[in-house]
Parts: sequence; structure tokens; C-alpha cells
Amino acid sequence: MCPLHSPLRSEDKQALLGIARNAISLALMDGRQLEASAPGGELEACGGAFVTLHKRGRLRGCIGRLSADESLANVVVQCAVSAATQDPRFPPLRAVELAELEIEISVLSEIEEARPEQVEPGLHGLVVSRGGRRGLLLPQVAREHRWLRERFLEETCRKAGLDTNAWKDPETRVEIFTAEMFSEHDFRASGAEGAGAAEKRGGYSSSQ
Repeated sequence: MCPLHSPLRSEDKQALLGIARNAISLALMDGRQLEASAPGGELEACGGAFVTLHKRGRLRGCIGRLSADESLANVVVQCAVSAATQDPRFPPLRAVELAELEIEISVLSEIEEARPEQVEPGLHGLVVSRGGRRGLLLPQVAREHRWLRERFLEETCRKAGLDTNAWKDPETRVEIFTAEMFSEHDFRASGAEGAGAAEKRGGYSSSQ
């Protein structure tokens, strides 16, 4: 079942949040990996996703994949654990931080090339690339900072390690995508509720 085309149902969103929390908990507390057993439905569709972690309202990790040939559930497992342990901007998450952690997931649409004037901050996520360098910012970044189009393009160039005006160069590739974003806060989910939803909906188990 690939790729993902329709919006996720509320129960699918809650299941993905539970899967993410369960994957992080198992990795940090037991050194185990969460494994899938045919999650079914939209969770079996292929697609890209980002998992963002916040602690007391501050960023604590964010890792994602633009596209994938694996199920969305599998991508979320991998990105969740990577966000907790491999984001180079932060030290690895400790198990004692789990209680203060809030998980946010962004499920990405397909990416398409666009002209700079087609970029709509707040709606679109943005990828700018040139000469082996690439920068990506999710749609919520522009919303949170209230950036207009030009500033959004400049900041994505900066993220890529390019000159802030690189987006004006015809050799620079500009791509856009949208994201379906949801967090534990949206559902007032506790870790136990999320893990239970994952087990019920996702058919996941742990392994050494």
C-alpha cells in the first residue's frame, strides 16, 4: 500500500504518536528496538515523516526522512529513535527525560519542484539545494517565526550552508511539500495511552 494519499484518521495519528513514544522508551530504557508486524491501513503506506521532540516547550531533537519505500509506521520508529539519540545539536536523550517529553510528528506529502514565487510560508515546507548542499525547513518553522516568503527562502538557504540569496540563482533547486502535523498535546495523550494505542493499532513488538 504505497504511497500515502489521504489524510490520516485521528486513531492513526494517535497510534503513530504511541509508536514513536514506545520506540523511544524501549531504546532508552531497555536498548531494544520496536519491530512491526503488518500495521495495516494508512500506517502501512510509504511516505516521509519528521519526528520532533520538545522538552518543557523547547526543542530537544528533530530527525526526519523526506521520502521512503518503507511503511509510515517504520519510518516513524526510525526517526523517533534517531531524534532522541542522534540529533547532533543535542546530547542523547536520557530515560529520566521521558516524562517531560512531548512528541510531534509531521507526515510529509510528495516533494515537487517549484519557483520561488510559488512558495507559501506556513503552508509549504521548503527544500533548497545546490552543488551537493541541501537545507530543509518544515512548514511550522515559518509559521512560528512569522516569516514572509523571502525570509523563509533565505533561512532555508542558510540551513543548507549556502549564501542567503542563493535561492535567486537559476542553478539552485527549490522544492516544496506540505505536512500533516500533530502532537501528543493535540490528544492530551499520556505515554501509557500512546503506547497502548500503538500496540492495539500498529501491531508492534520489541526485540533485542
